[in-house]
Amino acid sequence: MTLLSRVLGLVRDIIFAAFFGASGGTDAFFVAFKIPNFMRRLFAEGAFSQSFVPVFSEYKETRSREALQDLIDHVAGTLGGILLFISAIGSLAAPLLVVLFAPGFIDEPERYQLTSEMLTITFPYIFFIALTAFAGGILNSYSQFAVPAFTPVLLNICLIGATVWASPYFEQPIMALAWGVAIAGLSQLLFQFPFLLKLHLMPRPRYRKQHEGVKQITQLMIPAIIGSSVAQINLLLDTIIASFLIAGSVSWLYYSDRLVEFPLGIFGIALATVILPSLSKQHARQSAEAFSHTLDWALKLVMLIALPATIGLFLLSGPLLATLFNYGEFNLHDAEMASMSLMAYAVGLPAFIFIKILAPGYYARQDTKTPVRIAIKAMISNMFLNVLFVVPMVLMEMEGPHTGLALATSASAYLNAWLLYRGLRQQAIYTPGPGWKPLWFYITGANLAMMVFLLYFLPPLTSWNAWNLTDRISTLLGFVTIAATIYFIVIFLLGFRPKQLRQ
Repeated sequence: MTLLSRVLGLVRDIIFAAFFGASGGTDAFFVAFKIPNFMRRLFAEGAFSQSFVPVFSEYKETRSREALQDLIDHVAGTLGGILLFISAIGSLAAPLLVVLFAPGFIDEPERYQLTSEMLTITFPYIFFIALTAFAGGILNSYSQFAVPAFTPVLLNICLIGATVWASPYFEQPIMALAWGVAIAGLSQLLFQFPFLLKLHLMPRPRYRKQHEGVKQITQLMIPAIIGSSVAQINLLLDTIIASFLIAGSVSWLYYSDRLVEFPLGIFGIALATVILPSLSKQHARQSAEAFSHTLDWALKLVMLIALPATIGLFLLSGPLLATLFNYGEFNLHDAEMASMSLMAYAVGLPAFIFIKILAPGYYARQDTKTPVRIAIKAMISNMFLNVLFVVPMVLMEMEGPHTGLALATSASAYLNAWLLYRGLRQQAIYTPGPGWKPLWFYITGANLAMMVFLLYFLPPLTSWNAWNLTDRISTLLGFVTIAATIYFIVIFLLGFRPKQLRQ
């Protein structure tokens, strides 16, 4: 289901690029969408989900059905009331938020005004999508992973429809995307209701912040807001700085980030979503050995997939962007600029995925303070590296200073991942199981073979730009298929067998 969502997300971005290109208008929308999307990941997929699921699992394992329903009712009422208030304030304060999150737009009145108008429409998305994450957390705890994973498909469908069919009816066509976001939020929430009814766990909202479970979740959420979402905060800092760079910089970072989000979503977020309820149950049952084994299994699976995905994204950055986006308003220069930041983001892909896997090791144990301290260190390093990388590029008038933003994000992600890993090891929460040394040998040999093939045979970006759509797609699919085949054949010949990753 996550794969389907990510594929449709790529289709959506291809259509965006063809209809709107990389311009001041797309920069405006991406900022207007990034702000509520950032809050979604901060409160919904991030802090709330990773605070709610462990508490919900504890209630599910140790308390009555009536107590579980009472928790659901009070979390729904309290969360919904707070989010409704935040959404109203956010929509009214949209011009001020644009000043805060994209200060570089102030000197361009048209882009600033357009961003403010779109943010007024898109901001209530956080209300609907956070409640959607709440419903998804309940379903995930009952091992119903498909429905929450499919739900983002509705966002992509709404935005594709808004682009293709609704945009011609607007004076500023890109304004249709803002309404597409608003409609998508409501659609995703309503979609999950029938499945909650089937479990007989439909929320009946009640507002009481002093409810025992609500207080427990709130106490976990406050530090988790930073700890679970440092990568998103870093990306937002990139947007703030990029707003001062030449027009198109925000869009180039967006398109490159979207391609990194593809494997991150499929292998990182999906795997983290699956292991969090399991880790929470194992902690509630005080099964430390099973807890460590679950983390070890997830990390091994990540290594098997993340490293070849990193090499593929890095070496195929230009061909991927040319094939997917280099049409209509999105030209060769845009593809070249976006490929530079994609290579920088690709370097950090393993770290981004490791963070998604390691953080649940803390949240499942209801420890949100440790990730906060780690997140603060990573955020400070990211801000320092942003200045270190970008300022010299701007002063020397080098091409693509936005690449420095992506590189700083990747570097700080490695610091974040390493500190999370070290903390789990020092507290004896996680102990690496057998099989790591041979796994490293298998993965290294297979990746080297795949890399040699791509470096030797891959055509230059100018060749891809000269080809038509059919040639680009067939050639790209050919290279991806051959590279993947080489990887899996070599790793098999070196001695790896799937049974070695069985839980």
